[in-house]
Amino acid sequence: MTLLDQLASIVGAGYVTTDPDVLAGRVVDQTGRYRGHAQALVRPGSETEVAAVLRACRDAGACVTVQGGRTSLVAGTVPEHDDILLSTERLSAIDAVDTAERRVRAGAGATCAAVQHAAAAAGLVFGVDLASRDSATVGGMASTNAGGLRTVRYGNMREQILGLEVALPDGTVVRRHSQVRSDNTGYDLTSLFVGAEGTLGVITGVDLRLHPVPPHRVTAVAGFDDLDALIATGRRLRDTDGIAALELVDARASALTAEHLGVHAAVSGAWQLLVEMAGEADQTDLLADVLADAELTGEPAVGVDAGASQRLWQVRESIGEVLGWYGPPLKFDVSLPLSDVARFADAAAAVTAEHAPEAIPVLFGHIGEGNLHLNLVRCNVSGESERALYTAMMNLIAECGGNVSSEHGVGSRKRDYLTMSRTDADVAAMRTVKAAFDPTGYLNPAVLFR
Repeated sequence: MTLLDQLASIVGAGYVTTDPDVLAGRVVDQTGRYRGHAQALVRPGSETEVAAVLRACRDAGACVTVQGGRTSLVAGTVPEHDDILLSTERLSAIDAVDTAERRVRAGAGATCAAVQHAAAAAGLVFGVDLASRDSATVGGMASTNAGGLRTVRYGNMREQILGLEVALPDGTVVRRHSQVRSDNTGYDLTSLFVGAEGTLGVITGVDLRLHPVPPHRVTAVAGFDDLDALIATGRRLRDTDGIAALELVDARASALTAEHLGVHAAVSGAWQLLVEMAGEADQTDLLADVLADAELTGEPAVGVDAGASQRLWQVRESIGEVLGWYGPPLKFDVSLPLSDVARFADAAAAVTAEHAPEAIPVLFGHIGEGNLHLNLVRCNVSGESERALYTAMMNLIAECGGNVSSEHGVGSRKRDYLTMSRTDADVAAMRTVKAAFDPTGYLNPAVLFR
């Protein structure tokens, strides 16, 4: 029996495809810049089927690349070895919300938006929010330890995960579900798989922490001409009780949303700071006090009701839609010390001008954590020219004391730069863990390590 026959017997013939047109759409990353090779797509419907698929592929010597919503920005779901693509899309069930314990169990293929809707229907909130919420899956978000728009308040995915199910490379299933909040028995296996980018096992389901809905919310956008002044204000707000979101947007980004989508910035200035406060009491006066001392370019725009708040979020929410207007952008997802963000912004513009003079550098992201997204729009470099630009930018990030990867992971795009953020001993330890779980290295082989 061939491997494809075995896979069909495990999941059903209708859930295995070798159609070239289907595979062509599955082997390319979200930007359209990177493309790989796969021999088949398999879509298991349970954790036991996932485990059986892994066992069959391992025994056949076939590589497996795991795919969720395929929103990776570091080519983390792009296969390189004529792989079997294992999609978690059918693992999308969401159990009833436990309102007493404020938790819910969701399949790895459930989207962020679906979990948000389930939480909201129960009068609760899921702590992670992403612009790609309609397609990003909680399994993929756990695998990359995603952060997003609310990290400054609730933390990243690791802080939301109370337990999980994971199919290991040897075909066994670990079900790590605990009903207690304080569980300090043995190794913290849950944390081991969160952020491992699918290299140690396939997350098939997660138990997610939910939070009360704050009754009061206020949103503001403030304009700055000086980035250091914005960062100083961001520091104060980050440490203020009630902070719910703290986002940086540069004027080049808002110019693109205005030109192509008709979504205009609410304030002027080279840099914009979007702030949201939420709590048991009205936070408007507290926000006003902080902004009163800031070096603004003009009056901030403030929204105290849901409609006004949504309008102020429009530019930030629309950025992703315009980044690919001139073709696939070149993306950098980085973490930086706040004290070096302004230096990085200036130097990154210079690096871009040197290597890709036609490109437009667009900087935005989660300024509360220093997790920023630099996108080079209209960046028409490829091959060695692209690699030279990418390496120069990675070197700059390291010089600024930053981390080459933040909420999107290392994937395959950043694996050559791993040692810029991890010592040789760190990498050796990670390889030892990988070898213990996956001795033949067949699971997500393009990710993290060369």
